[in-house]
Amino acid sequence: MKFCDMPYSRPDTEGLKAKLKVLKERIEGAKTAAEIISAYDEVCRLSEEYSTAGSLAYVRHTINTKDEFYDGENNFFDEVGPSVTDAFQGISKAMVATLFRQELEKHYGNLLFKNTEISLRCFSSEIIELSSEENKLQSEYQKLFASATVEWEGETLPLPKLTKYKMSADREVRKKAFLKDAEFFEVHKDEFDSLYDRLIKLRNRQARMLGYENYIQMGYDRLGRNCYGPEKVAEFRSQIKKYIVPAVTGLKAAQKERLGVDELHLYDNAVIFKEGDVSPKGNSDQLLSAAINMYKEMSAETAEFIEFMSENELYDLLSKDGKAPGGYCTEFSLYKAPFIFSNFNGTSGDVDVLTHEAGHAFAYFRAAKKGIIPDYASPTIEACEVHSMSMEFLTAPWHKAFFGEDTARYQYYHTADALNFIPYGCMVDEFQHIMYENEDLTPQERNEVWLKLEKEYRPHLNLTDLPFYSRGAGWQHQLHIYLYPLYYIDYCMAQAVAFQFFSLSLEDWKKAFSKYLAFVDGAGTKTFEELVLSAGLKLPYEDGVLDSVAKTIINWLKGSAPLEQ
Repeated sequence: MKFCDMPYSRPDTEGLKAKLKVLKERIEGAKTAAEIISAYDEVCRLSEEYSTAGSLAYVRHTINTKDEFYDGENNFFDEVGPSVTDAFQGISKAMVATLFRQELEKHYGNLLFKNTEISLRCFSSEIIELSSEENKLQSEYQKLFASATVEWEGETLPLPKLTKYKMSADREVRKKAFLKDAEFFEVHKDEFDSLYDRLIKLRNRQARMLGYENYIQMGYDRLGRNCYGPEKVAEFRSQIKKYIVPAVTGLKAAQKERLGVDELHLYDNAVIFKEGDVSPKGNSDQLLSAAINMYKEMSAETAEFIEFMSENELYDLLSKDGKAPGGYCTEFSLYKAPFIFSNFNGTSGDVDVLTHEAGHAFAYFRAAKKGIIPDYASPTIEACEVHSMSMEFLTAPWHKAFFGEDTARYQYYHTADALNFIPYGCMVDEFQHIMYENEDLTPQERNEVWLKLEKEYRPHLNLTDLPFYSRGAGWQHQLHIYLYPLYYIDYCMAQAVAFQFFSLSLEDWKKAFSKYLAFVDGAGTKTFEELVLSAGLKLPYEDGVLDSVAKTIINWLKGSAPLEQ
Protein backbone atom coordinates (compact mmCIF):
# COMPACT_ATOMS: atom_id res chain seq x y z
CA MET A 1 0.00 0.00 0.00
CA LYS A 2 1.26 3.47 -0.89
CA PHE A 3 2.14 5.74 2.02
CA CYS A 4 -0.39 8.36 0.89
CA ASP A 5 -3.15 5.74 0.94
CA MET A 6 -2.43 4.37 4.40
CA PRO A 7 -5.50 5.22 6.48
CA TYR A 8 -5.10 6.96 9.79
CA SER A 9 -7.55 7.11 12.64
CA ARG A 10 -6.85 7.93 16.24
CA PRO A 11 -6.68 4.65 18.19
CA ASP A 12 -9.18 3.93 20.93
CA THR A 13 -6.60 3.73 23.69
CA GLU A 14 -9.13 2.95 26.42
CA GLY A 15 -10.44 0.07 24.35
CA LEU A 16 -6.88 -1.08 23.69
CA LYS A 17 -6.04 -1.05 27.38
CA ALA A 18 -9.19 -3.01 28.15
CA LYS A 19 -8.24 -5.68 25.58
CA LEU A 20 -4.72 -5.87 27.00
CA LYS A 21 -6.16 -6.34 30.48
CA VAL A 22 -8.22 -9.30 29.27
CA LEU A 23 -5.18 -10.79 27.51
CA LYS A 24 -3.09 -10.35 30.64
CA GLU A 25 -5.71 -12.30 32.60
CA ARG A 26 -5.68 -15.02 29.93
CA ILE A 27 -1.91 -15.36 30.24
CA GLU A 28 -2.05 -15.43 34.02
CA GLY A 29 -4.82 -18.04 34.03
CA ALA A 30 -3.48 -20.20 31.21
CA LYS A 31 -3.36 -23.96 31.72
CA THR A 32 -0.82 -24.59 28.94
CA ALA A 33 1.99 -22.77 27.15
CA ALA A 34 -0.02 -23.00 23.93
CA GLU A 35 -2.76 -20.84 25.47
CA ILE A 36 -0.19 -18.18 26.33
CA ILE A 37 1.29 -18.26 22.83
CA SER A 38 -2.19 -17.76 21.37
CA ALA A 39 -2.83 -14.77 23.67
CA TYR A 40 0.58 -13.28 22.92
CA ASP A 41 -0.08 -13.51 19.17
CA GLU A 42 -3.08 -11.24 19.79
CA VAL A 43 -0.90 -8.87 21.84
CA CYS A 44 1.53 -8.64 18.91
CA ARG A 45 -1.34 -7.80 16.53
CA LEU A 46 -2.62 -5.04 18.82
CA SER A 47 0.92 -3.70 19.20
CA GLU A 48 1.30 -3.49 15.42
CA GLU A 49 -2.00 -1.63 15.05
CA TYR A 50 -1.13 0.91 17.74
CA SER A 51 2.48 1.46 16.63
CA THR A 52 1.40 1.90 13.01
CA ALA A 53 -1.06 4.63 13.94
CA GLY A 54 1.63 6.32 16.03
CA SER A 55 4.17 6.11 13.21
CA LEU A 56 1.71 7.51 10.66
CA ALA A 57 0.91 10.45 12.94
CA TYR A 58 4.60 11.08 13.66
CA VAL A 59 5.74 10.90 10.03
CA ARG A 60 2.97 13.14 8.75
CA HIS A 61 3.63 15.57 11.59
CA THR A 62 7.37 15.75 10.88
CA ILE A 63 6.77 16.16 7.15
CA ASN A 64 4.77 19.30 7.98
CA THR A 65 4.94 20.49 11.58
CA LYS A 66 2.51 23.27 10.59
CA ASP A 67 -0.26 20.76 9.88
CA GLU A 68 -2.63 21.38 12.79
CA PHE A 69 -4.35 18.00 12.57
CA TYR A 70 -1.21 15.87 12.76
CA ASP A 71 0.32 18.26 15.24
CA GLY A 72 -2.66 17.47 17.46
CA GLU A 73 -2.35 13.73 16.79
CA ASN A 74 1.35 13.80 17.63
CA ASN A 75 0.52 15.57 20.88
CA PHE A 76 -2.11 12.92 21.56
CA PHE A 77 0.46 10.12 21.31
CA ASP A 78 2.87 12.11 23.50
CA GLU A 79 0.17 12.28 26.14
CA VAL A 80 -1.30 8.76 26.03
CA GLY A 81 1.89 6.89 25.14
CA PRO A 82 3.08 6.27 28.71
CA SER A 83 -0.29 4.88 29.87
CA VAL A 84 -0.42 2.55 26.85
CA THR A 85 3.14 1.48 27.60
CA ASP A 86 2.00 0.72 31.13
CA ALA A 87 -0.74 -1.55 29.77
CA PHE A 88 1.72 -3.43 27.58
CA GLN A 89 4.03 -3.69 30.59
CA GLY A 90 1.25 -5.60 32.33
CA ILE A 91 1.54 -8.23 29.59
CA SER A 92 5.33 -8.30 30.06
CA LYS A 93 5.00 -8.86 33.80
CA ALA A 94 2.63 -11.74 33.21
CA MET A 95 4.96 -13.30 30.64
CA VAL A 96 8.06 -13.27 32.86
CA ALA A 97 6.12 -14.53 35.89
CA THR A 98 4.32 -17.45 34.23
CA LEU A 99 4.94 -21.01 35.38
CA PHE A 100 5.32 -21.94 31.70
CA ARG A 101 8.32 -19.69 31.15
CA GLN A 102 10.66 -22.60 30.33
CA GLU A 103 8.38 -23.78 27.53
CA LEU A 104 7.94 -20.22 26.27
CA GLU A 105 11.71 -19.69 26.19
CA LYS A 106 12.00 -22.76 23.98
CA HIS A 107 9.36 -21.28 21.66
CA TYR A 108 10.49 -17.62 21.61
CA GLY A 109 14.11 -17.85 22.77
CA ASN A 110 15.36 -16.55 26.11
CA LEU A 111 16.43 -13.16 24.72
CA LEU A 112 12.79 -12.03 24.61
CA PHE A 113 12.56 -12.56 28.36
CA LYS A 114 15.91 -10.91 29.05
CA ASN A 115 14.82 -7.87 27.04
CA THR A 116 11.44 -7.87 28.76
CA GLU A 117 13.05 -7.82 32.21
CA ILE A 118 15.19 -4.86 31.15
CA SER A 119 12.15 -2.95 29.90
CA LEU A 120 10.28 -3.65 33.13
CA ARG A 121 13.08 -2.08 35.15
CA CYS A 122 12.82 1.27 33.42
CA PHE A 123 9.08 1.87 33.40
CA SER A 124 6.33 1.95 35.98
CA SER A 125 2.86 3.44 36.19
CA GLU A 126 4.15 5.87 38.81
CA ILE A 127 6.18 7.77 36.19
CA ILE A 128 3.41 8.02 33.56
CA GLU A 129 2.74 11.70 34.21
CA LEU A 130 6.44 12.56 34.10
CA SER A 131 6.92 10.51 30.91
CA SER A 132 4.10 12.43 29.24
CA GLU A 133 5.74 15.68 30.29
CA GLU A 134 9.06 14.47 28.85
CA ASN A 135 7.36 13.67 25.53
CA LYS A 136 5.84 17.15 25.40
CA LEU A 137 9.19 18.81 26.08
CA GLN A 138 10.80 16.79 23.30
CA SER A 139 8.06 17.81 20.87
CA GLU A 140 8.50 21.43 21.99
CA TYR A 141 12.21 21.22 21.14
CA GLN A 142 11.48 19.64 17.76
CA LYS A 143 8.93 22.28 16.85
CA LEU A 144 11.33 25.04 17.92
CA PHE A 145 14.12 23.58 15.79
CA ALA A 146 11.77 23.01 12.85
CA SER A 147 10.77 26.68 12.93
CA ALA A 148 14.37 27.72 12.27
CA THR A 149 14.86 29.75 9.10
CA VAL A 150 17.63 32.08 7.97
CA GLU A 151 17.78 34.98 5.55
CA TRP A 152 20.36 34.17 2.91
CA GLU A 153 20.98 36.34 -0.13
CA GLY A 154 17.36 37.43 -0.39
CA GLU A 155 15.90 34.00 0.36
CA THR A 156 14.35 32.59 3.50
CA LEU A 157 15.82 29.13 3.95
CA PRO A 158 15.01 26.32 6.42
CA LEU A 159 18.15 25.53 8.41
CA PRO A 160 19.04 22.24 6.61
CA LYS A 161 19.35 24.10 3.29
CA LEU A 162 22.18 26.17 4.74
CA THR A 163 24.36 23.05 4.88
CA LYS A 164 25.67 23.32 1.33
CA TYR A 165 26.88 26.86 2.05
CA LYS A 166 28.59 25.62 5.23
CA MET A 167 30.58 23.32 2.94
CA SER A 168 31.31 25.88 0.21
CA ALA A 169 34.75 26.07 -1.40
CA ASP A 170 34.76 29.76 -0.41
CA ARG A 171 35.97 30.02 3.17
CA GLU A 172 34.20 33.32 3.80
CA VAL A 173 30.92 31.84 2.60
CA ARG A 174 31.39 28.92 4.98
CA LYS A 175 32.08 31.21 7.91
CA LYS A 176 29.11 33.42 7.07
CA ALA A 177 26.87 30.32 6.87
CA PHE A 178 28.01 29.13 10.30
CA LEU A 179 27.35 32.58 11.76
CA LYS A 180 23.92 32.71 10.13
CA ASP A 181 23.13 29.22 11.39
CA ALA A 182 24.02 30.29 14.94
CA GLU A 183 21.77 33.37 14.87
CA PHE A 184 18.65 31.29 15.48
CA PHE A 185 20.21 29.57 18.49
CA GLU A 186 21.40 32.85 19.94
CA VAL A 187 17.95 34.43 19.61
CA HIS A 188 16.37 31.39 21.30
CA LYS A 189 19.23 30.82 23.76
CA ASP A 190 17.08 30.92 26.89
CA GLU A 191 14.51 28.52 25.41
CA PHE A 192 17.16 25.94 24.47
CA ASP A 193 18.83 26.23 27.88
CA SER A 194 15.53 25.93 29.73
CA LEU A 195 14.32 22.96 27.69
CA TYR A 196 17.47 20.98 28.37
CA ASP A 197 17.57 21.85 32.04
CA ARG A 198 13.98 20.65 32.43
CA LEU A 199 14.63 17.47 30.44
CA ILE A 200 17.73 16.55 32.49
CA LYS A 201 15.95 17.00 35.81
CA LEU A 202 12.77 15.33 34.60
CA ARG A 203 14.64 12.24 33.41
CA ASN A 204 16.71 12.02 36.59
CA ARG A 205 13.57 12.37 38.66
CA GLN A 206 11.93 9.46 36.83
CA ALA A 207 15.08 7.37 37.32
CA ARG A 208 15.22 7.99 41.06
CA MET A 209 11.54 7.09 41.40
CA LEU A 210 12.40 3.71 39.89
CA GLY A 211 15.39 3.13 42.16
CA TYR A 212 18.21 4.25 39.88
CA GLU A 213 20.93 6.62 41.07
CA ASN A 214 20.33 8.85 38.05
CA TYR A 215 19.11 8.57 34.46
CA ILE A 216 22.25 6.94 33.02
CA GLN A 217 21.48 3.26 33.70
CA MET A 218 17.80 3.92 33.13
CA GLY A 219 18.73 5.41 29.75
CA TYR A 220 20.75 2.29 28.91
CA ASP A 221 17.75 0.16 29.89
CA ARG A 222 15.38 2.31 27.81
CA LEU A 223 17.67 1.70 24.85
CA GLY A 224 17.47 -2.03 25.55
CA ARG A 225 21.22 -2.52 25.93
CA ASN A 226 21.46 -6.14 26.94
CA CYS A 227 25.14 -7.08 26.74
CA TYR A 228 27.17 -4.11 28.04
CA GLY A 229 26.88 -1.16 30.40
CA PRO A 230 28.42 2.26 31.12
CA GLU A 231 31.76 0.73 32.14
CA LYS A 232 32.37 -0.79 28.69
CA VAL A 233 31.27 2.43 27.02
CA ALA A 234 33.70 4.41 29.18
CA GLU A 235 36.49 2.02 28.17
CA PHE A 236 35.48 2.42 24.52
CA ARG A 237 35.70 6.22 24.85
CA SER A 238 39.14 5.98 26.48
CA GLN A 239 40.37 3.89 23.54
CA ILE A 240 38.91 6.48 21.15
CA LYS A 241 41.05 9.13 22.87
CA LYS A 242 44.09 6.86 22.72
CA TYR A 243 43.86 5.62 19.12
CA ILE A 244 41.27 7.48 17.03
CA VAL A 245 41.85 11.06 18.18
CA PRO A 246 45.58 10.99 17.22
CA ALA A 247 44.70 9.38 13.89
CA VAL A 248 42.11 12.08 13.14
CA THR A 249 44.50 14.82 14.30
CA GLY A 250 47.02 13.54 11.75
CA LEU A 251 44.38 13.61 9.02
CA LYS A 252 43.44 17.14 10.00
CA ALA A 253 47.06 18.30 9.78
CA ALA A 254 47.13 17.06 6.18
CA GLN A 255 43.74 18.66 5.54
CA LYS A 256 45.01 22.00 6.83
CA GLU A 257 47.90 21.88 4.36
CA ARG A 258 45.59 20.84 1.54
CA LEU A 259 43.29 23.80 2.25
CA GLY A 260 46.24 26.16 2.62
CA VAL A 261 45.14 27.61 5.97
CA ASP A 262 47.16 28.44 9.07
CA GLU A 263 44.57 26.99 11.45
CA LEU A 264 41.65 24.65 11.00
CA HIS A 265 38.49 26.41 12.14
CA LEU A 266 35.17 24.69 12.77
CA TYR A 267 33.87 25.93 9.42
CA ASP A 268 36.82 24.17 7.74
CA ASN A 269 36.23 20.85 9.46
CA ALA A 270 33.97 19.20 6.88
CA VAL A 271 35.80 20.60 3.85
CA ILE A 272 38.29 17.89 2.97
CA PHE A 273 39.32 19.39 -0.38
CA LYS A 274 40.08 22.97 -1.32
CA GLU A 275 37.47 22.76 -4.09
CA GLY A 276 34.83 22.28 -1.42
CA ASP A 277 32.23 19.59 -0.95
CA VAL A 278 31.97 16.82 -3.49
CA SER A 279 28.45 17.43 -4.72
CA PRO A 280 26.37 14.69 -6.35
CA LYS A 281 25.62 14.97 -10.05
CA GLY A 282 21.98 15.62 -10.82
CA ASN A 283 18.85 16.73 -9.05
CA SER A 284 16.94 14.84 -6.39
CA ASP A 285 14.91 12.80 -8.90
CA GLN A 286 18.09 11.73 -10.69
CA LEU A 287 19.74 10.74 -7.40
CA LEU A 288 16.73 8.66 -6.43
CA SER A 289 16.70 6.99 -9.85
CA ALA A 290 20.41 6.15 -9.50
CA ALA A 291 19.75 4.70 -6.02
CA ILE A 292 16.94 2.51 -7.35
CA ASN A 293 19.17 1.17 -10.13
CA MET A 294 21.99 0.59 -7.63
CA TYR A 295 19.89 -1.57 -5.34
CA LYS A 296 18.44 -3.48 -8.27
CA GLU A 297 21.96 -4.40 -9.41
CA MET A 298 23.46 -5.06 -5.98
CA SER A 299 21.65 -8.29 -5.16
CA ALA A 300 18.34 -10.10 -5.52
CA GLU A 301 17.55 -9.18 -1.91
CA THR A 302 18.15 -5.44 -2.34
CA ALA A 303 16.31 -5.44 -5.68
CA GLU A 304 13.18 -6.85 -4.05
CA PHE A 305 13.50 -4.25 -1.29
CA ILE A 306 13.87 -1.17 -3.50
CA GLU A 307 11.01 -2.23 -5.77
CA PHE A 308 8.75 -2.44 -2.73
CA MET A 309 9.89 0.99 -1.47
CA SER A 310 9.39 2.63 -4.87
CA GLU A 311 6.03 1.06 -5.67
CA ASN A 312 4.65 2.19 -2.34
CA GLU A 313 6.33 5.65 -2.26
CA LEU A 314 7.85 5.00 1.14
CA TYR A 315 10.08 8.07 1.39
CA ASP A 316 9.90 11.85 1.75
CA LEU A 317 13.29 13.32 0.91
CA LEU A 318 13.13 17.04 0.14
CA SER A 319 13.71 19.83 2.66
CA LYS A 320 10.87 22.33 2.85
CA ASP A 321 9.41 24.98 5.11
CA GLY A 322 7.87 23.51 8.24
CA LYS A 323 9.50 20.13 7.84
CA ALA A 324 11.24 18.75 10.93
CA PRO A 325 15.07 18.64 10.74
CA GLY A 326 17.23 15.57 10.29
CA GLY A 327 16.61 12.19 8.77
CA TYR A 328 15.29 8.90 10.06
CA CYS A 329 13.82 5.54 9.15
CA THR A 330 10.71 4.21 10.81
CA GLU A 331 8.20 1.54 9.96
CA PHE A 332 4.49 0.88 9.62
CA SER A 333 4.46 -2.62 11.03
CA LEU A 334 0.84 -3.34 10.09
CA TYR A 335 1.86 -3.00 6.42
CA LYS A 336 5.35 -4.55 6.87
CA ALA A 337 6.67 -1.30 5.40
CA PRO A 338 9.68 0.84 6.32
CA PHE A 339 9.69 4.58 5.63
CA ILE A 340 12.61 6.96 4.94
CA PHE A 341 12.46 10.64 5.97
CA SER A 342 15.16 13.13 5.00
CA ASN A 343 15.99 16.72 4.11
CA PHE A 344 17.94 16.81 0.83
CA ASN A 345 20.17 19.89 0.71
CA GLY A 346 22.29 19.49 -2.43
CA THR A 347 25.35 18.02 -0.69
CA SER A 348 26.96 14.59 -0.65
CA GLY A 349 24.91 14.00 2.47
CA ASP A 350 21.94 13.38 0.17
CA VAL A 351 23.67 10.25 -1.11
CA ASP A 352 24.64 9.27 2.42
CA VAL A 353 20.95 9.33 3.33
CA LEU A 354 20.06 7.15 0.34
CA THR A 355 22.52 4.55 1.62
CA HIS A 356 22.37 5.03 5.42
CA GLU A 357 18.62 5.17 5.93
CA ALA A 358 18.14 2.55 3.25
CA GLY A 359 20.32 0.25 5.35
CA HIS A 360 17.84 0.60 8.20
CA ALA A 361 14.89 0.16 5.87
CA PHE A 362 16.42 -2.91 4.22
CA ALA A 363 16.96 -4.57 7.61
CA TYR A 364 13.36 -3.97 8.66
CA PHE A 365 12.08 -5.16 5.27
CA ARG A 366 14.01 -8.43 5.66
CA ALA A 367 12.69 -9.01 9.18
CA ALA A 368 9.10 -8.24 8.16
CA LYS A 369 9.37 -10.53 5.13
CA LYS A 370 10.45 -13.38 7.41
CA GLY A 371 7.51 -12.76 9.73
CA ILE A 372 9.65 -12.15 12.80
CA ILE A 373 7.54 -11.12 15.80
CA PRO A 374 7.67 -7.40 16.75
CA ASP A 375 9.91 -8.10 19.76
CA TYR A 376 12.61 -9.48 17.46
CA ALA A 377 12.07 -7.30 14.37
CA SER A 378 15.02 -5.07 15.27
CA PRO A 379 18.14 -5.62 17.37
CA THR A 380 19.46 -3.01 19.79
CA ILE A 381 20.31 0.36 18.31
CA GLU A 382 24.07 -0.01 17.82
CA ALA A 383 23.39 -3.13 15.73
CA CYS A 384 20.75 -1.21 13.75
CA GLU A 385 23.38 1.43 13.02
CA VAL A 386 25.70 -1.29 11.73
CA HIS A 387 22.98 -2.04 9.16
CA SER A 388 23.02 1.56 7.93
CA MET A 389 26.69 2.52 8.24
CA SER A 390 27.89 -0.68 6.59
CA MET A 391 25.48 -0.10 3.70
CA GLU A 392 27.18 3.26 3.09
CA PHE A 393 30.44 1.40 2.36
CA LEU A 394 29.00 -1.65 0.61
CA THR A 395 27.43 0.60 -2.03
CA ALA A 396 30.91 1.83 -3.07
CA PRO A 397 30.96 -0.02 -6.45
CA TRP A 398 27.95 2.09 -7.49
CA HIS A 399 29.06 5.51 -6.19
CA LYS A 400 30.10 6.52 -9.68
CA ALA A 401 26.43 6.77 -10.64
CA PHE A 402 26.10 9.63 -8.13
CA PHE A 403 29.47 11.36 -8.41
CA GLY A 404 30.93 10.58 -11.84
CA GLU A 405 34.53 11.72 -12.17
CA ASP A 406 34.47 12.90 -8.53
CA THR A 407 33.84 9.40 -7.16
CA ALA A 408 37.34 8.86 -5.75
CA ARG A 409 37.19 12.22 -4.01
CA TYR A 410 33.79 11.38 -2.53
CA GLN A 411 34.96 8.00 -1.27
CA TYR A 412 38.02 9.57 0.34
CA TYR A 413 35.83 12.27 1.87
CA HIS A 414 33.21 9.79 3.09
CA THR A 415 35.76 7.50 4.74
CA ALA A 416 37.75 10.33 6.33
CA ASP A 417 34.55 11.95 7.53
CA ALA A 418 33.38 8.66 9.08
CA LEU A 419 36.63 8.38 11.02
CA ASN A 420 36.44 12.05 11.98
CA PHE A 421 32.93 11.53 13.33
CA ILE A 422 33.87 8.96 15.97
CA PRO A 423 35.59 11.39 18.39
CA TYR A 424 32.71 13.86 18.01
CA GLY A 425 30.18 11.12 18.71
CA CYS A 426 32.06 10.09 21.85
CA MET A 427 32.22 13.72 22.93
CA VAL A 428 28.42 13.93 22.69
CA ASP A 429 28.14 10.77 24.77
CA GLU A 430 30.57 11.80 27.51
CA PHE A 431 28.88 15.21 27.72
CA GLN A 432 25.54 13.55 28.41
CA HIS A 433 26.96 11.26 31.07
CA ILE A 434 28.37 14.30 32.86
CA MET A 435 25.07 16.17 32.55
CA TYR A 436 22.99 13.42 34.15
CA GLU A 437 25.55 13.00 36.92
CA ASN A 438 25.49 16.77 37.58
CA GLU A 439 21.95 17.97 36.94
CA ASP A 440 22.33 21.29 38.76
CA LEU A 441 24.97 22.74 36.45
CA THR A 442 24.14 26.21 35.14
CA PRO A 443 23.92 26.84 31.39
CA GLN A 444 27.37 28.43 31.49
CA GLU A 445 28.82 25.46 33.38
CA ARG A 446 27.32 23.08 30.83
CA ASN A 447 28.96 25.05 28.06
CA GLU A 448 32.29 24.92 29.91
CA VAL A 449 32.06 21.13 30.07
CA TRP A 450 31.47 21.04 26.30
CA LEU A 451 34.49 23.25 25.64
CA LYS A 452 36.69 21.03 27.83
CA LEU A 453 35.57 17.97 25.87
CA GLU A 454 36.22 19.81 22.59
CA LYS A 455 39.88 20.11 23.59
CA GLU A 456 40.07 16.41 24.44
CA TYR A 457 38.29 15.01 21.38
CA ARG A 458 38.87 17.69 18.72
CA PRO A 459 42.10 19.49 19.70
CA HIS A 460 42.75 20.37 16.06
CA LEU A 461 39.75 22.74 15.77
CA ASN A 462 39.72 26.49 16.43
CA LEU A 463 36.35 27.90 17.56
CA THR A 464 37.41 31.44 18.45
CA ASP A 465 35.72 33.43 15.67
CA LEU A 466 32.32 31.78 16.03
CA PRO A 467 30.75 33.24 19.21
CA PHE A 468 27.99 30.62 19.53
CA TYR A 469 30.51 27.77 19.39
CA SER A 470 33.33 29.50 21.25
CA ARG A 471 31.07 30.02 24.28
CA GLY A 472 30.50 26.25 24.27
CA ALA A 473 26.87 26.15 23.11
CA GLY A 474 27.50 24.05 20.00
CA TRP A 475 25.99 20.98 21.68
CA GLN A 476 22.54 22.57 21.34
CA HIS A 477 22.74 21.95 17.60
CA GLN A 478 22.78 18.18 18.23
CA LEU A 479 19.15 17.16 18.44
CA HIS A 480 19.98 13.71 19.83
CA ILE A 481 21.06 15.33 23.10
CA TYR A 482 17.51 16.58 23.59
CA LEU A 483 15.46 13.88 21.90
CA TYR A 484 17.42 10.63 22.15
CA PRO A 485 19.51 10.68 25.33
CA LEU A 486 22.61 8.46 25.42
CA TYR A 487 21.87 7.19 21.89
CA TYR A 488 24.81 8.80 20.10
CA ILE A 489 27.52 6.35 21.20
CA ASP A 490 25.68 3.68 19.20
CA TYR A 491 26.83 5.43 16.01
CA CYS A 492 30.44 5.27 17.17
CA MET A 493 30.40 1.58 18.03
CA ALA A 494 28.54 0.80 14.83
CA GLN A 495 31.12 2.73 12.81
CA ALA A 496 33.90 0.59 14.28
CA VAL A 497 32.03 -2.51 13.06
CA ALA A 498 31.12 -0.95 9.69
CA PHE A 499 34.80 -0.22 9.07
CA GLN A 500 35.43 -3.95 9.46
CA PHE A 501 32.82 -4.72 6.78
CA PHE A 502 34.47 -2.05 4.62
CA SER A 503 37.88 -3.71 5.03
CA LEU A 504 36.41 -7.08 4.05
CA SER A 505 34.72 -5.56 1.00
CA LEU A 506 38.05 -4.26 -0.29
CA GLU A 507 39.30 -7.85 -0.38
CA ASP A 508 36.13 -9.68 -1.44
CA TRP A 509 32.90 -7.69 -1.89
CA LYS A 510 30.63 -10.72 -2.29
CA LYS A 511 31.98 -12.32 0.88
CA ALA A 512 31.54 -9.05 2.78
CA PHE A 513 27.95 -8.66 1.56
CA SER A 514 27.19 -12.27 2.45
CA LYS A 515 28.41 -11.67 6.03
CA TYR A 516 26.45 -8.40 6.11
CA LEU A 517 23.27 -10.15 4.98
CA ALA A 518 23.71 -12.75 7.71
CA PHE A 519 24.20 -9.94 10.26
CA VAL A 520 21.03 -8.20 9.01
CA ASP A 521 18.98 -11.39 8.96
CA GLY A 522 19.80 -12.03 12.60
CA ALA A 523 17.42 -9.12 13.27
CA GLY A 524 16.75 -8.88 17.00
CA THR A 525 17.14 -12.58 17.75
CA LYS A 526 20.70 -12.05 19.04
CA THR A 527 22.47 -9.48 21.19
CA PHE A 528 24.85 -6.97 19.60
CA GLU A 529 27.85 -8.98 20.78
CA GLU A 530 26.40 -12.20 19.36
CA LEU A 531 25.66 -10.58 15.99
CA VAL A 532 29.17 -9.15 15.69
CA LEU A 533 30.94 -12.35 16.72
CA SER A 534 28.72 -14.57 14.58
CA ALA A 535 29.71 -12.46 11.55
CA GLY A 536 33.36 -13.20 12.32
CA LEU A 537 34.07 -9.60 13.38
CA LYS A 538 35.51 -8.09 16.55
CA LEU A 539 33.70 -6.15 19.25
CA PRO A 540 34.49 -2.42 19.16
CA TYR A 541 35.38 -2.28 22.86
CA GLU A 542 37.79 -5.23 22.67
CA ASP A 543 41.27 -4.13 23.65
CA GLY A 544 43.29 -3.10 20.60
CA VAL A 545 40.42 -3.26 18.08
CA LEU A 546 40.30 0.50 17.60
CA ASP A 547 44.05 0.63 17.12
CA SER A 548 43.68 -1.90 14.29
CA VAL A 549 40.70 -0.06 12.80
CA ALA A 550 42.52 3.28 12.84
CA LYS A 551 45.61 1.84 11.12
CA THR A 552 43.54 0.08 8.45
CA ILE A 553 41.56 3.20 7.58
CA ILE A 554 44.55 5.53 7.64
CA ASN A 555 46.50 3.18 5.36
CA TRP A 556 43.58 3.06 2.93
CA LEU A 557 43.27 6.85 2.92
CA LYS A 558 47.00 7.25 2.33
CA GLY A 559 46.77 4.96 -0.67
CA SER A 560 43.72 6.58 -2.20
CA ALA A 561 44.00 8.55 -5.42
CA PRO A 562 42.80 11.97 -4.20
CA LEU A 563 45.53 12.15 -1.56
CA GLU A 564 48.18 11.63 -4.21
CA GLN A 565 46.92 14.46 -6.39
